[in-house]
Amino acid sequence: MKTKKAVFAAGCFWGVQAAFDKTPGVAGTKVGYCGGRAAHPTYEQVCSHTTGHAEAVEVEYDPKKISYAKLLARFFAIHDPTQVNRQGPDVGDNYRSAIFYANEKEKKEAQEMMAKLTASKRFPRPIATKLEPLSTFWVAEDYHQKYYKTHDIACEI
Repeated sequence: MKTKKAVFAAGCFWGVQAAFDKTPGVAGTKVGYCGGRAAHPTYEQVCSHTTGHAEAVEVEYDPKKISYAKLLARFFAIHDPTQVNRQGPDVGDNYRSAIFYANEKEKKEAQEMMAKLTASKRFPRPIATKLEPLSTFWVAEDYHQKYYKTHDIACEI
Protein backbone atom coordinates (compact mmCIF):
# COMPACT_ATOMS: atom_id res chain seq x y z
CA MET A 1 0.00 0.00 0.00
CA LYS A 2 1.46 3.35 -1.06
CA THR A 3 0.23 6.04 1.31
CA LYS A 4 0.21 9.82 1.26
CA LYS A 5 0.17 12.34 4.10
CA ALA A 6 -1.96 15.40 4.77
CA VAL A 7 -1.72 17.87 7.66
CA PHE A 8 -4.66 19.67 9.27
CA ALA A 9 -5.21 21.89 12.31
CA ALA A 10 -8.69 22.21 13.79
CA GLY A 11 -8.35 23.05 17.48
CA CYS A 12 -7.04 20.70 20.13
CA PHE A 13 -5.23 17.94 18.30
CA TRP A 14 -6.54 15.16 20.55
CA GLY A 15 -10.07 15.26 19.17
CA VAL A 16 -8.93 15.89 15.61
CA GLN A 17 -6.72 12.81 15.77
CA ALA A 18 -9.53 10.69 17.21
CA ALA A 19 -11.88 11.81 14.41
CA PHE A 20 -9.41 11.03 11.63
CA ASP A 21 -8.55 7.69 13.25
CA LYS A 22 -12.22 6.71 12.73
CA THR A 23 -12.13 7.66 9.05
CA PRO A 24 -12.06 4.74 6.58
CA GLY A 25 -8.98 4.90 4.38
CA VAL A 26 -6.83 6.53 7.05
CA ALA A 27 -3.84 4.31 7.80
CA GLY A 28 -2.50 6.28 10.76
CA THR A 29 -2.20 9.64 12.46
CA LYS A 30 0.27 11.59 14.55
CA VAL A 31 -0.28 14.76 16.52
CA GLY A 32 2.26 17.53 16.41
CA TYR A 33 3.00 21.14 15.62
CA CYS A 34 3.12 22.89 12.26
CA GLY A 35 3.17 26.35 10.76
CA GLY A 36 5.49 28.11 13.17
CA ARG A 37 8.98 29.47 13.52
CA ALA A 38 10.59 27.38 16.26
CA ALA A 39 12.57 24.21 15.62
CA HIS A 40 11.62 21.23 17.77
CA PRO A 41 8.85 23.07 19.65
CA THR A 42 7.47 21.68 22.88
CA TYR A 43 3.86 21.76 23.98
CA GLU A 44 4.70 24.42 26.57
CA GLN A 45 6.35 26.61 23.92
CA VAL A 46 3.43 26.25 21.52
CA CYS A 47 0.96 27.10 24.29
CA SER A 48 2.98 30.25 25.08
CA HIS A 49 1.81 31.66 21.70
CA THR A 50 5.37 32.68 20.81
CA THR A 51 6.19 30.02 18.19
CA GLY A 52 3.39 30.53 15.67
CA HIS A 53 2.75 26.77 15.57
CA ALA A 54 -0.69 25.21 15.43
CA GLU A 55 -1.62 21.96 17.09
CA ALA A 56 -1.91 19.78 14.01
CA VAL A 57 -2.54 16.21 12.90
CA GLU A 58 -0.57 14.40 10.24
CA VAL A 59 -2.94 12.01 8.50
CA GLU A 60 -1.45 9.08 6.61
CA TYR A 61 -3.98 7.78 4.11
CA ASP A 62 -4.42 5.32 1.28
CA PRO A 63 -5.42 7.36 -1.81
CA LYS A 64 -7.00 4.22 -3.30
CA LYS A 65 -9.47 4.17 -0.39
CA ILE A 66 -10.00 7.87 0.36
CA SER A 67 -9.31 10.97 -1.67
CA TYR A 68 -7.77 14.20 -0.46
CA ALA A 69 -11.14 15.86 -1.19
CA LYS A 70 -12.86 13.44 1.20
CA LEU A 71 -10.24 14.18 3.86
CA LEU A 72 -11.02 17.88 3.38
CA ALA A 73 -14.75 17.15 3.77
CA ARG A 74 -14.02 15.26 7.01
CA PHE A 75 -11.86 18.16 8.22
CA PHE A 76 -14.67 20.67 7.67
CA ALA A 77 -17.20 18.33 9.33
CA ILE A 78 -15.31 17.91 12.60
CA HIS A 79 -14.86 21.54 13.65
CA ASP A 80 -16.19 25.06 13.22
CA PRO A 81 -14.02 26.57 10.46
CA THR A 82 -15.54 30.02 11.02
CA GLN A 83 -13.87 30.57 14.40
CA VAL A 84 -10.63 32.55 14.40
CA ASN A 85 -7.86 31.20 16.63
CA ARG A 86 -10.15 29.05 18.72
CA GLN A 87 -12.31 25.96 18.88
CA GLY A 88 -14.83 25.80 21.68
CA PRO A 89 -13.14 26.68 24.97
CA ASP A 90 -9.63 26.47 23.49
CA VAL A 91 -8.35 29.93 22.53
CA GLY A 92 -5.12 31.00 20.84
CA ASP A 93 -3.29 30.90 17.52
CA ASN A 94 -2.22 27.34 18.28
CA TYR A 95 -5.90 26.31 17.96
CA ARG A 96 -6.45 27.91 14.56
CA SER A 97 -8.19 26.17 11.70
CA ALA A 98 -5.60 25.49 9.01
CA ILE A 99 -4.92 23.28 6.04
CA PHE A 100 -1.21 22.76 5.44
CA TYR A 101 -0.98 22.02 1.74
CA ALA A 102 1.99 20.10 0.34
CA ASN A 103 1.58 21.19 -3.28
CA GLU A 104 -0.47 23.38 -5.60
CA LYS A 105 -2.96 20.56 -6.30
CA GLU A 106 -3.82 20.28 -2.60
CA LYS A 107 -4.05 24.06 -2.32
CA LYS A 108 -6.45 24.22 -5.29
CA GLU A 109 -8.61 21.39 -3.90
CA ALA A 110 -8.81 23.17 -0.54
CA GLN A 111 -9.72 26.48 -2.20
CA GLU A 112 -12.42 24.76 -4.27
CA MET A 113 -13.86 23.04 -1.18
CA MET A 114 -13.92 26.32 0.73
CA ALA A 115 -15.65 28.06 -2.21
CA LYS A 116 -18.30 25.31 -2.39
CA LEU A 117 -18.92 25.49 1.35
CA THR A 118 -19.20 29.28 1.20
CA ALA A 119 -21.64 29.10 -1.73
CA SER A 120 -23.73 26.47 0.09
CA LYS A 121 -24.15 28.81 3.08
CA ARG A 122 -23.58 25.80 5.34
CA PHE A 123 -21.90 28.03 7.88
CA PRO A 124 -23.48 31.21 9.31
CA ARG A 125 -20.18 33.11 9.21
CA PRO A 126 -17.32 33.27 6.69
CA ILE A 127 -14.81 30.43 6.73
CA ALA A 128 -11.69 31.51 8.61
CA THR A 129 -9.58 28.43 7.83
CA LYS A 130 -6.08 29.40 6.78
CA LEU A 131 -4.32 27.81 3.85
CA GLU A 132 -0.66 27.53 4.72
CA PRO A 133 2.18 25.86 2.83
CA LEU A 134 3.31 22.74 4.62
CA SER A 135 6.40 23.36 6.69
CA THR A 136 8.10 20.92 8.99
CA PHE A 137 5.63 18.82 10.96
CA TRP A 138 7.12 18.38 14.42
CA VAL A 139 5.76 15.27 16.18
CA ALA A 140 4.36 16.10 19.62
CA GLU A 141 5.39 14.47 22.86
CA ASP A 142 4.45 10.81 23.34
CA TYR A 143 1.85 11.58 26.02
CA HIS A 144 -0.22 13.49 23.43
CA GLN A 145 -0.36 10.64 20.90
CA LYS A 146 -3.73 8.84 20.75
CA TYR A 147 -4.71 10.74 23.90
CA TYR A 148 -8.41 9.80 23.82
CA LYS A 149 -7.59 6.14 23.31
CA THR A 150 -4.87 5.93 25.97
CA HIS A 151 -7.03 7.80 28.49
CA ASP A 152 -10.20 5.87 27.63
CA ILE A 153 -12.12 9.02 26.71
CA ALA A 154 -14.93 8.80 24.20
CA CYS A 155 -14.63 11.13 21.23
CA GLU A 156 -18.00 12.10 19.84
CA ILE A 157 -16.71 13.51 16.57
